[in-house]
Amino acid sequence: MIAFFYETEIEPFEESALKSWIATTIVSEDKKEGEIVFIICDDEYLLKINQDFLNHDTYTDIITFDNTVGNQLHAEIYISDERVSENAIDFGTSKEEEMRRVMIHGVLHLCGYKDKTEEEGALMRSKENEKLKLFHVEQ
Repeated sequence: MIAFFYETEIEPFEESALKSWIATTIVSEDKKEGEIVFIICDDEYLLKINQDFLNHDTYTDIITFDNTVGNQLHAEIYISDERVSENAIDFGTSKEEEMRRVMIHGVLHLCGYKDKTEEEGALMRSKENEKLKLFHVEQ
């Protein structure tokens, strides 16, 4: 089950297309869909989570709490709508495309991809691009 919750005042997403795409991504990585909850929030909400749970005092676009069991993906994925909007401007893309990139970034972490080193980051970006193409094919 993939679900979306909104802890900030934004227009809700077209969830059915996103759910289908995320489910396709999970299967494409030989994983099984469990309970994945996306919580869309503002900067302050995510900063508080970052401080309380990770001891980081910085803004971020995403925090993923991985509760995966075996091959079945379970998680809470928190995304700052404000950070995504700013990133979209910085990267010269639409907010919708940047939101999809951040969402799939969290899912890819659940699939085992890391991004701490330059090499891991390059693989992660390549996988993000691959999965973003899946979204556009499904539409």
